[in-house]
Amino acid sequence: MREMIFKMERPGLLKAGDEITITEGLLPSNYYYTIDPSLAMSGNIPFTKRLLSRTGKVKDVEHNERGYYVKAVFDEEDPDAVH
Repeated sequence: MREMIFKMERPGLLKAGDEITITEGLLPSNYYYTIDPSLAMSGNIPFTKRLLSRTGKVKDVEHNERGYYVKAVFDEEDPDAVH
């Protein structure tokens, strides 16, 4: 399983257990991902760590002084995993 963090601007848009669909965006040297329909956005992801899945599940939603963060899991291998 691969885990990713997305920034969500408002509370209550997603909750643990929600099925999600994501859209991939392309920058000159990175990818970024948006949970449809524009509910939350990932940070920049290097080309070597591109996410191949387009569906996943919300694992948790956390709130801290910087905002709301969605932890989502995808059915693929984590590129940072040690084998």
